[in-house]
Amino acid sequence: MPDDPGVDPLPLTVGAAYEGSPADIGEARALSRDFLRRVRADYGLPVSERALEVLPLVVSELITNACKYAPGPQLLELSTDGTAIQVSLWDSSPALPLPRAGDADRVGQHGLEIVMALCQGYEVHQQPLGKRTRVHLALTDTPRTRQRDVKEA
Repeated sequence: MPDDPGVDPLPLTVGAAYEGSPADIGEARALSRDFLRRVRADYGLPVSERALEVLPLVVSELITNACKYAPGPQLLELSTDGTAIQVSLWDSSPALPLPRAGDADRVGQHGLEIVMALCQGYEVHQQPLGKRTRVHLALTDTPRTRQRDVKEA
């Protein structure tokens, strides 16, 4: 835990700006792994092995989709309140992603399916410029109710 007992360290937040290039995908994955290691080591919060594996995958899928469908800048923010992780990604495209029905024969375009299957919450909101995608993951393996909304702001 941080040294100052009078300061509540939560929520913890880290963010990064990306240019929208494929190199950003690996950087965003690394940021997510480092964030969870910090949450566990520096703050003593429980982080499941599942969260350690799932968060980098989810972040990678979100950044990959943004690079592919919303060329231009992206803003990634990771935060935790001590029980869950919230991932927030802003990109420059106002187009909302449309979930597709599962199809084992389809090659590619499974990123959103993967994200929605792994996360406890998923929502997308159009903004005056672009859109913001938010997903929620549990820090531990406790099941949570899934909420998925696609909304226009």
